[in-house]
Amino acid sequence: MISSTKSKKLSTNNLDWNSPIEDLLGKRRVKTSEKLKTAGIQKLKDLLWIFPLRVLKVPGVQEFSQAHEGEYFRGRGTIVQINSRPNFYAKGKGRAVLRNITATVRDVNSYETLIIKWFNSYASVENKLRSTDTIDFLGIVSSYQGQLQISNPEFSPASEEFITNEELKIEYPTVATVSGNNFKKILQLIPTELWDSIPETLPKNILNSHNFMSASDAFKIIHAKHPWSKEDESVAKNRLIYEEFFIDQAKIYIRRKKNKKENSPIIEINKEQLDQIFSIFPYALTSDQIKTIKDIEEDLSSGSPMMRLIQGDVGSGKTSVAISAALIVIKNKKQVAFMCPTESLALQHYLTICELLDESKVNIKLLLGSTKNKDKKLILKELESGEINLIIGTHSLFQDSVKFKNLALAIIDEQHKFGVEQRIKLIKKGIGTHSLIMTATPIPRSLSLTQYGDLDISVIKQMPSNRRGHQTRIVTPETLNKFMSFLITRLELGEQAYIVVPAIKENEQQSFFALEQILDKFKKIFPSYIVEPLHGQMSSEEKENIFKKFKNNEINILISTSVVEVGINVLNATVMGIMNPERFGLSSLHQLRGRVGRGEKPGFFFLITDKNVSPDSLNRLKVIESTIDGFKIAEEDLKIRGQGDLFGKDQSGQNTNKKLANIITHSDLLEKAKNDFDKELEGEAESILNLVKSLESDLFVQKTI
Repeated sequence: MISSTKSKKLSTNNLDWNSPIEDLLGKRRVKTSEKLKTAGIQKLKDLLWIFPLRVLKVPGVQEFSQAHEGEYFRGRGTIVQINSRPNFYAKGKGRAVLRNITATVRDVNSYETLIIKWFNSYASVENKLRSTDTIDFLGIVSSYQGQLQISNPEFSPASEEFITNEELKIEYPTVATVSGNNFKKILQLIPTELWDSIPETLPKNILNSHNFMSASDAFKIIHAKHPWSKEDESVAKNRLIYEEFFIDQAKIYIRRKKNKKENSPIIEINKEQLDQIFSIFPYALTSDQIKTIKDIEEDLSSGSPMMRLIQGDVGSGKTSVAISAALIVIKNKKQVAFMCPTESLALQHYLTICELLDESKVNIKLLLGSTKNKDKKLILKELESGEINLIIGTHSLFQDSVKFKNLALAIIDEQHKFGVEQRIKLIKKGIGTHSLIMTATPIPRSLSLTQYGDLDISVIKQMPSNRRGHQTRIVTPETLNKFMSFLITRLELGEQAYIVVPAIKENEQQSFFALEQILDKFKKIFPSYIVEPLHGQMSSEEKENIFKKFKNNEINILISTSVVEVGINVLNATVMGIMNPERFGLSSLHQLRGRVGRGEKPGFFFLITDKNVSPDSLNRLKVIESTIDGFKIAEEDLKIRGQGDLFGKDQSGQNTNKKLANIITHSDLLEKAKNDFDKELEGEAESILNLVKSLESDLFVQKTI
């Protein structure tokens, strides 16, 4: 029978799963408690959700003939020889010289030998080896030049007893700088009795209908507190993955419920006023745009805070809808904040809106991190007095120094580049503030059930009728000259081009193109054309000057970083070349592609690779080349880049608050959890209401939702 790790026996009189973590660790481990709290581990029950990186079956002591490449092996042997060489290129603590050690060990049960190696080890490893004749060791067998060996094994002086049975090796991750080994020791402090009394979250009828095991059994199997097998582990994980999704639905419900309880200013507009707003646009709005504005009208007049997401592909006209919403609020003598993820996008929106509202009396201001202190003080004063109707800016808008007289609408562009907490911080600058969120990234259904589950969603599918669209091609070193010839042809026609690079300066450790290098190269290749740079490190005045010159066709080729990803609208710019496109996410490339082909002239989008691009990266780029389907691109990007932190600050990349659940690979369990929660909620099941009450009273959950 496989042995399991046993918990130390402690009295349970003063401990339960809701006990604070410091009650388990005691006064001697205050620093460890504080570290774990930073990772959201407030109570004993939170420890359960930190899962082993791996649980492996390791054998008892075997003869060396049983050692097989790629498998764990435990042996006992007599040390025959030790070779130790200093590694002067690697330094340890206190700049200690580390050593590479090789030991030849002879099996105590036969005459076979095995090579064991330690790389970059302290001298203490060598001293320990030389102080004993026979050792027990455990590690993974590898092969080097036909000789089996074990690198960096665990070892100790041979004990009196042979370990003959299989054992489980449990490895935990480092948590908030608390090492995996220390974390395992913390779990061993939990009294054995508590493992049998883990409370249930899921209703009994759901456990029965899906044939789920109990929470107690699931956690015990995963933490190897129970006879363990891979098959049982898989069943246990599915049960807990479902529970994660189920709890997410409860959090979404709480957030919606909390929002609906608040009172918002009722904002209404008549048809004549709405027609006046529509008349400022030099084009007719599409039926999708008009329908979305109608949804917004209803939300604004409901008396509860609007929480609406506008989803529309690049170039679909989301900004026109946002401007219309802003003007509806301003006509009701309220203020509007328009927050953008970059200074470049904020500046572009500012210039566009100022041009549209040139003849109106709307007071519009721009607030950036780079805004001069003198100007910033005046803007802050006018915001607080209510003189400014519409403020456009970046993260600077939710700083504590920014105060409004009567903020009624917060518009947030490219929501996925902000965190939920940042959105909430801006909204709280008003009373019952309405929020309108925009994204050009199509939202896969799995994300709409989680990250955006508390939002009402409007989709703009129609593209303006005057759009000619774009063509996409991958450019290899072999076809680079063809691209250059094509670029010359478009420039001769009086059109303009973007060349986008992923870095500003050359970095010796990274091989990708740099802005300064490409700028110099293009100036030499195109001496009769005006080539200028644009990047985020420029001052706002410099960027504004470049934007205006490019829009007025005073710049032929703009060498830029991805600051042009969103919001740039220069109809005469028809060509975009992306240097080292594999350095960008697919959704970012799709966004960039939306900068060309925005008018009556067709757009051309080129993905310019170098000779070092990998086959995997090339296949990924072919997704962009072969489709303009934003949903397909978003799904692929989601698989590669991760789902983000759904309820906390981070909303991109692999840093996620999910423990086991993945909205892509476990989408079937997500659908089940969503449907089951809605069904239970509709029936007002007592278990669901208790779960909601429990989460509402949890201080950590309150902070994250």
